[in-house]
Amino acid sequence: MPTSRKTAKNFEGYLKRFPRDVQQRLQKMRLTVKRAAPKAKEKISYGIPAFTLNGMLVWFAAFKNHIGFYPRTSAIAAFKNELAAYKGAKGSVQFPFDKPLPLPLISRIVKFRVKENLNKAKQK
Repeated sequence: MPTSRKTAKNFEGYLKRFPRDVQQRLQKMRLTVKRAAPKAKEKISYGIPAFTLNGMLVWFAAFKNHIGFYPRTSAIAAFKNELAAYKGAKGSVQFPFDKPLPLPLISRIVKFRVKENLNKAKQK
């Protein structure tokens, strides 16, 4: 799917590797995360877009048929019922290209992760 195998240094570098329709989905993911976690910092981690706030928050990536979203196992477990319609694993979920992105759900998951990370920081 990516037009280049080079590891991107920033989101724009990652984005430009994909076709326009995939770029639009990735931009929607990025904006949704930014709105849900405005103080989070954006970075490339493991070669894919990620956000941090008192530690890693979430990652996401484009693949051939889906956007992979990686909000950690705790978030997948907390939103298990709402995510049941999607393929996934212990710490990930796949949002297929043939369906709209569930942006309100993604936002709630990111806010959940923000609370988790802030609570962890308070306990230190």
